[in-house]
Amino acid sequence: MSPTTLPAAGPEHGHVTFLGAGPGDPGLLTLRAVEALSNADVLVAEHDVLDVIRTHARQGVSVVPTDTDSGPLPGTGTPQLTVVDGASATTAVPAVARDAAHLVMEAARGGRRVVRAVSGDPGLDTYAAGEMLACAAAGVPFEVVPGVAAAVGVPAYAGVPLRDAHGADVRFVDARTASDRCWTEVGASDGTVVVSTTLDSVAAAAGELVSSGRKPDTPLTVTVAGTTTRQRTWTATLGTIAQKLKQAKALPSPEGGRPVIAVVGERPAAAWRDQLSWFESKPLFGWKVLVPRTKEQAASLSDQLRSYGAVPHEVPTIAVEPPRTPQQMERAVKGLVTGRYEWIAFTSVNAVKAVREKFEEYGLDARAFAGIKVAAVGEQTAKALVAFGVKPDLVPSGEQSAAGLLEDWPPYDPVFDPIDRVFLPRADIATETLVAGLIELGWEVDDVTAYRTVRASPPPAETREAIKGGGFDAVLFTSSSTVRNLVGIAGKPHNVTVIACIGPATAKTAEEHGLRVDVMAPEPSVHKLAEALADFGTKRRAAALEAGDPVTRPSERRPGARRRRSTT
Repeated sequence: MSPTTLPAAGPEHGHVTFLGAGPGDPGLLTLRAVEALSNADVLVAEHDVLDVIRTHARQGVSVVPTDTDSGPLPGTGTPQLTVVDGASATTAVPAVARDAAHLVMEAARGGRRVVRAVSGDPGLDTYAAGEMLACAAAGVPFEVVPGVAAAVGVPAYAGVPLRDAHGADVRFVDARTASDRCWTEVGASDGTVVVSTTLDSVAAAAGELVSSGRKPDTPLTVTVAGTTTRQRTWTATLGTIAQKLKQAKALPSPEGGRPVIAVVGERPAAAWRDQLSWFESKPLFGWKVLVPRTKEQAASLSDQLRSYGAVPHEVPTIAVEPPRTPQQMERAVKGLVTGRYEWIAFTSVNAVKAVREKFEEYGLDARAFAGIKVAAVGEQTAKALVAFGVKPDLVPSGEQSAAGLLEDWPPYDPVFDPIDRVFLPRADIATETLVAGLIELGWEVDDVTAYRTVRASPPPAETREAIKGGGFDAVLFTSSSTVRNLVGIAGKPHNVTVIACIGPATAKTAEEHGLRVDVMAPEPSVHKLAEALADFGTKRRAAALEAGDPVTRPSERRPGARRRRSTT
C-alpha cells in the first residue's frame, strides 16, 4: 500500500486530490495518479487534461461537457472546467464565471472523493495553490499527487537535455508572468533557460533575453504539443527563431496561442538533437493509421502502432452477431459438459467469446473444459482463452491459420483417443479447409456456426472524408473481407495513403479494388504486419534525410503526386 493512501473520505467534507496529469502523454501518469483516479467519484479538469486521465476513471463515471470551448475565460484568466461526476448531475455545472475552488469544494461535499487534475505538476500550476488554500480554509482534507512538469518532460521528449557533465544552472521562466527583473537575471546568466510561452510569443521572449544580455546567436529549441504524437520541434537561435517559424509556416497561424517550451543555452546544444531526438524519430511518428477491425480485435495492434509513434484510428468493418438459430450451438456446448468431444478448436477471438457467453448463460466456467483438449489459431485467440482460464493444448508451430493447425494436428488413434469427435465453433463465412483436413485425419467434426459476421455500419462522415481525401497516412488490411467491407462502407482510400496487407490473398483483393499495395507482412500475423509498416516508415524517413528533404508523413504529400511502388 502506498504511504500516501488515505482513509475513506469524511461524510461531510469529502476529500480532494490535486493531481498532476503531466505534459500530455498519458503514459507519464504516475502509479499514485492512476490509483487516485480509479477511486474518484468526481473529476474536475480542463478538457485537454480529461483526455489524458479519463481512461483511468472507474466505470460508471459520466462526462458532462462545458457549454463553451476549453481554455481560460475571456478577460478572467480563470480556467474553464469540465466536471465528470458518476453520482449526480448537480455538480456538473460548467465552471463558466464560477470560482474553481468553490467548484472543487462543492463537488467534495457529501463525502465524495474529488480529483482536481491539472496539466503538468500542481506545484507549478497557476491556480492550484489558491484552490488548496481555499480547501484548507474550508476544512476540506486534500492531498497532492505530483506530475511530470511540462518544462521538464517536453525537453526530454524533444531530445534536449537540460544539464550535462559541466552542471550548468537551469532556470525556469513563465513568459506570461515574468517580470523585468526576472528577464534581467536570466539574461545575465550563462545557464540554461527553459521558457514556457506560446507559439506566437516565442519571438518576443527571445527578444527579451537578447535585450537582457543574451547573445543573438545563442541556440534554442522550440517544441509545440510536447510528449504527444503532434509534437514538433524547431532549432534556431534567439536572433533567427522568428524567421525560422515563418519559413516553416508555423506562423502566422490561428493556432499561435498553443503553449510551447523553449530551451535556451549553449550546453543543451542543438547539434545533439540529431542523436537524441528519440521520440520524433520513431518510424511512424505522427502517422494516422486506419485499423479496420473491431475495438476488441484492434486493441493489441493499436498499442503496437502507438509504440512506433503512430495514431491508430479503429474503424470496425465487420459486426459480430449471434447465429440465427442458436439450437445447434446450445447442443454443442451441452455436449462439452457431457463428454461428447475429445477436442475443441478455436480459430478466432470471436469464437472464444461466443462459447464463453454461452457458458456464462448456463452458469458454467472454465472447469467445464476439464478432460477436453483445446486448440487455438493465433496469438490473440490463445490469449483470449487464457483470460477465460483455459490454457490451449495446441497452437500451430508455424503459420497461424487453419492450414498451419492441420500441420500439427494429430491423426485420430482409436487406442489413445477414447472419443473421435471435434467441436469447431466458427463464423458463418468460414472456409471448409479445417473441416476437410480434420475429416481426412480420421476425426468426426461438429462444424457449428457460433456467430455471424455482417458488414458494419458506415463510420462517421468525417472519417469517410478522411479515408477518401487522403487524411490517413496508412491503412492496415488484415483480411480480404476488411478490404471489401471498408471500401463498401467508407469508400476507397486515397492514392497517397500507404496500403499494407497481411498476405498475398489480401493484397490481391486490394489490387482488385484498384489499390496499390505498398507493404506486405512477411508472414500472416497482424503484429508482423505492423512491424512491416514500421520498417517501411523507417526506410522512407532515411531516404528523405539522405536526400536532404524534410521528413513528412504520406498525408502531407500533394494530392496526385507521383509515387513509386515499393513492397516490404
